[in-house]
Amino acid sequence: MGDIPIYVTYDSVDVWCQPEFFKLNDAQKPLFVAGIPPDYFSTTGQLWGNPVYNWDTLKKAGYSWWLRRIEFNLKLFDIVRLDHFRGFVSYWEVPASEKTAVNGRWVNAPVKDFFDILYRHFPSLPIIAEDLGELITPEVREIMSIFGIPGMKVLHYAFGEDLPINPYIPHNYTKNCVVYTRTHDNNTTKGWFIKEISPEERKRIQQYLRKEVTEDDIHRELVRLVMMSVANMVVIPMQDILGLGEESRMNFPSTSENNWEWRLLPEQITSELIRELTEITIIYGRA
Repeated sequence: MGDIPIYVTYDSVDVWCQPEFFKLNDAQKPLFVAGIPPDYFSTTGQLWGNPVYNWDTLKKAGYSWWLRRIEFNLKLFDIVRLDHFRGFVSYWEVPASEKTAVNGRWVNAPVKDFFDILYRHFPSLPIIAEDLGELITPEVREIMSIFGIPGMKVLHYAFGEDLPINPYIPHNYTKNCVVYTRTHDNNTTKGWFIKEISPEERKRIQQYLRKEVTEDDIHRELVRLVMMSVANMVVIPMQDILGLGEESRMNFPSTSENNWEWRLLPEQITSELIRELTEITIIYGRA
């Protein structure tokens, strides 16, 4: 599985070679940059700083830039995740002079026309939509439904006060989805259980599992929940398979240092771990 970030950096071959596809001024500097408004992760939003697309120009060119980008990725990967899928429907653009993402605005993109063209060129387009967070609108769900694009489910988000109707709790999954115990932006499951959940969430987890769980076995229980779900695909971070704590976290959103440094060591793959994972894979029909 590959990952296609929705944007590219300003200092990239894409922007320098085809600046007409981005919102730049006459000096080829960004007029607007990308980000998202304030959310769960940040009270000032996330100011990514990437130049945003000029979708009018992209449309006139038949989305040739995007077609080439996806074609190249499909030479490398069997399936790709489109990051920040919400941005294909409408995107948050911020004046380049701003220091935070607060003073941005939503701008519509020609999403249906875009995906019509994509699927015309790639009839069996193997993509997953990154559709997480409160920013997902009915319009985003409609596009995913029209084109049959699977979305993501993250079990860490499932145990709030709305548990019975929460879209991330396993009994509400549909087959056409990809379920994760957590993503790279979250704490490890063990770290999350120890440091981040409330007593009420801890109680709901135990009620849902109908058993007492501890920091030593919470990762196994969540792995079992996603494996036994109806989801067509399951993704489990290695840190959760190994039951590692927050010291092994992969990424902290809105920060640019000390991320993506965790490495899997050969001796961590034990025969017992292989046996456990093999057994649960067979039991839930995922072999």
